[in-house]
Amino acid sequence: MERLRKLREDKGLRQREISNLLHCSQTTYSRYETGELNIPVDVLEKLALCFETSVDYIIGLTDAKEPYERTKDKKKVVNKM
Repeated sequence: MERLRKLREDKGLRQREISNLLHCSQTTYSRYETGELNIPVDVLEKLALCFETSVDYIIGLTDAKEPYERTKDKKKVVNKM
């Protein structure tokens, strides 16, 4: 998941900071970045919101980094981060 690492680094964040946001261990998050662990859908959604991109971009289905239009409820989640 090279893109996941790049997105994190572009935000100037450490793995520990993202793992705290996701309520998982730093080791688990590290394994998401290296591809050793499949990322659950709910975690992908949180990552896409955090990094202001789409799940499709994170998993490599598109090269468009811009997120899709978010629903009203999802915008509230982003504002809380």
